[in-house]
Amino acid sequence: MDGSRSTVLGRPRGFDTDEALERAMRVFWQQGYEGASLADLTGAMGITKTSMYAAFGNKEQLFRKALERYKEGPAAYATRALEEPTARAVAETLLRGAARTTTLPETFAGCLAVQGALASSDSNRSAHGVLVDWRNGVGLQLEQRFQRAVDEGDLPPDADPKQLARYLLTVAFGIAVQAANGLGHDELQQIVDTTLRTWQP
Repeated sequence: MDGSRSTVLGRPRGFDTDEALERAMRVFWQQGYEGASLADLTGAMGITKTSMYAAFGNKEQLFRKALERYKEGPAAYATRALEEPTARAVAETLLRGAARTTTLPETFAGCLAVQGALASSDSNRSAHGVLVDWRNGVGLQLEQRFQRAVDEGDLPPDADPKQLARYLLTVAFGIAVQAANGLGHDELQQIVDTTLRTWQP
């Protein structure tokens, strides 16, 4: 009996957790946190609620994991932008990455970090807070990168790193909203071109 029990407890999961998380990320990306029901999530993931809870925790915990996957996958352009050698290149990589990622034909228009919190009741405020923290974190990283650019002489000494970071994020998230409204990749790239023409920190 003990041997049988050990076999059951040690049995591997009957699904690919990586693939299941990818599918959950796509549901949240398309429907937002509040719009994604447990039935939507488990249906897309191909697992039961019991399996979901066992592997990922509750809906909010699953959302946190899905957001991490989004940050490391589709939204990795934001991290790459910070590694560019000049402030202008940071801005261009960030904005072109936003235009590309929000219009990928194999995914959904818009950005998970924006779409995920469009509707948020009081019961879902914690998930909304996760997204706010993530967006603010990106803003802080941009500010620090632009401060470095000022210190290195790449930006003029009177440039305001915080305002530059806020400006770029406003444009980047605006691109995501316009993508969700139906603007295509080429139209969004024109917005990026216009923004870069006025880049005068």
